[in-house]
Amino acid sequence: MEQQDAVRREGKLIPVLALATLIAAFGSSFQYGYNVAAINSPAKLMKAFYNETYYDRIGEYISEFSLTLLWSVSVSMFPFGGFLGSLMVGPLVNKLGRKGTLLFNNIFSIVPAILMGCSEVAKSFEMIIVARLLVGICAGLSSNVVPMYLGELAPKNLRGALGVVPQLFITVGILAAQILGLRSLLANEEGWPILLGVTGIPAALQLLLLPFFPESPRYLLIQKKDEAAAKNALRELRGWDDVDAETQEIWEEDRAEKAAGFISVLKLLRMRSLRWQVISIVVLMGGQQLSGVNAIYYYADQIYLSAGVRAQDVQYVTAGTGAVNMLMTICAVFVVELLGRRVLLLLGFSICFTACCVLTAALALQDTISWMPYVSIACVISYVIGHALGPSPIPALLITEIFLQSSRPAAYMVGGSVHWLSNFTVGLIFPFIQVGLGAYSFIIFAMICVFTTIYTFLVVPETKSKTFIEINEIFTKMNEVSEVHPEKEELKDFPPSTAGQ
Repeated sequence: MEQQDAVRREGKLIPVLALATLIAAFGSSFQYGYNVAAINSPAKLMKAFYNETYYDRIGEYISEFSLTLLWSVSVSMFPFGGFLGSLMVGPLVNKLGRKGTLLFNNIFSIVPAILMGCSEVAKSFEMIIVARLLVGICAGLSSNVVPMYLGELAPKNLRGALGVVPQLFITVGILAAQILGLRSLLANEEGWPILLGVTGIPAALQLLLLPFFPESPRYLLIQKKDEAAAKNALRELRGWDDVDAETQEIWEEDRAEKAAGFISVLKLLRMRSLRWQVISIVVLMGGQQLSGVNAIYYYADQIYLSAGVRAQDVQYVTAGTGAVNMLMTICAVFVVELLGRRVLLLLGFSICFTACCVLTAALALQDTISWMPYVSIACVISYVIGHALGPSPIPALLITEIFLQSSRPAAYMVGGSVHWLSNFTVGLIFPFIQVGLGAYSFIIFAMICVFTTIYTFLVVPETKSKTFIEINEIFTKMNEVSEVHPEKEELKDFPPSTAGQ
């Protein structure tokens, strides 16, 4: 009865846990989403600024090719910075902790916010390019560290819901950038530097507020060996004094992992006991970015125009699409613990596959059948709904769940690198695919969606309401290693069941 009561109590979202989640996600994940979208609305104004600045220096306007190249560099610096940020995750979270890394990461938001905000006054487009690189590093770190931090703070029966919150704030950031990027607000000659500089505000708030909230108890206990601090953090996060059962479970994990020691990325890739976990993260993170989500947004304006939406109104329809994305991610927060991670992945990728197939047909036929553009709009909205339910929020959550403490930082480095390299690749090659294949380019994305769906169905287990230990036991069997195997890499001498997570 006592154990049942403990499990029941773990389900409570007490104010400390809720506020820590909101501050971490708003201060970090929001910026990722905001900076993805903020540069889109003022693109023409910023290109004009590049041209005028070059003319003031040289006395002639920049060539069309050079201007396109400069703009491409400005855009691509963000995913490249994201890749660099992902490579920094392991060393920083092990040295500074999860909360400490988030606080340190605000440097990579506040400094570029100042640079972008002052770029027009300073007559320097180079400041924008450097700032995009720095804010990309910020996004690369936050996209990995926030899910890790929240996953280690949360009790097992809230871990899924809290793990989706970072993706929710990414969509809130995108929507905020789309709204502030309306031409009647900040996407104008006077307002675009402010639009870019707004990203520093959430960082400043996080820098002020997050220090008052606990560090990850698992980090404090396993890596810092500070049991008193870990117990204090658990008491704050759970709302009661008796945290011995959960502390014991964390100690058991620590004892089981001691033989592994520090796990680098190379060691992670070589470990047989982590084979299917690593493959799953690579497939899911690659599928998330290569399934066409960026291409859908790229095509959306053209689809809206072909359906009869006036050019000046497309910005409002785009913001409406962003609102749908946010609302469906809110839905995912509430259903992830009800339906499970696996079901949302299968459902989401299946919807995206269907939407890509129908969209291909609709785009091919839109000049011959009058109502086809409306089918295209329905496909865009359907795709956004499907991606927001599973492919967008679940993969980062799964990294926290399917790796234990010693391997988790390296796993996030691998997952983050795949995420950002895939993002960069799509941005680089999609324009060429579009020129070569036109509407049929979405067939490629449909194939990736169906492959990821099949892989998820055959390989990825359900992790809902399971402890990290129980999830690891599932993969131990999949990897065909004994619970105590020669390398002693992940799982050893766990008790049959544990009460706390």
